[in-house]
Amino acid sequence: MNIKLLLVDDRLLVLECLSHRLNEEPNICVIRTLTNPEYLQHEIITNSPDIVLMNFRMELSNKIDLTTLLKNIPNLRVVILSMYEYTEYIQASYNVGASAFISEEKSFQELIFTIRQVYLGDKMFPKVEENQIDKMLTPKESEVLKRIAEDKTNFEISEEMMISIRTVEYHISSIIRKLDVESRVGAVVTAIKRGLLSIK
Repeated sequence: MNIKLLLVDDRLLVLECLSHRLNEEPNICVIRTLTNPEYLQHEIITNSPDIVLMNFRMELSNKIDLTTLLKNIPNLRVVILSMYEYTEYIQASYNVGASAFISEEKSFQELIFTIRQVYLGDKMFPKVEENQIDKMLTPKESEVLKRIAEDKTNFEISEEMMISIRTVEYHISSIIRKLDVESRVGAVVTAIKRGLLSIK
């Protein structure tokens, strides 16, 4: 049975090359390529891919909410392809619910292996250096940070996430420490620079 792929990238040449190479692989079929992320949900519903392979920059686009999308389509798996293997990028991909992250510097065979393993239900993320683990935001901290960027008060964050204000304060302190900043505003600015948040 073929693994059905939907490819998403704003670089048309990359899409065409990937589509051609992937379609040469046994049991892999590229059913659709997409350069405009606005149509992602429609294409997923219409074509029912097993895996979406997408560029990291587009994953952070304001036009895509992968967390919501994956919750609404539970059997869908997403593989993030990126030019850079930054810790922040890996963590951001993990936080939105992707199944794998792979650098464009890896070989084509490594990409194929990742796709096949993800199809079998595995999660495939690069190993993070031990000294970087403590600096990675947890999914909860990422949720809090997103709401801080939306100018929500601690009380509003507490209500929306159904956690105590003290817990919100704890998460904020942890975010500030991990991002090595001095304030909520500094956390938002740094997160945007690192690709952890997109500007709306």
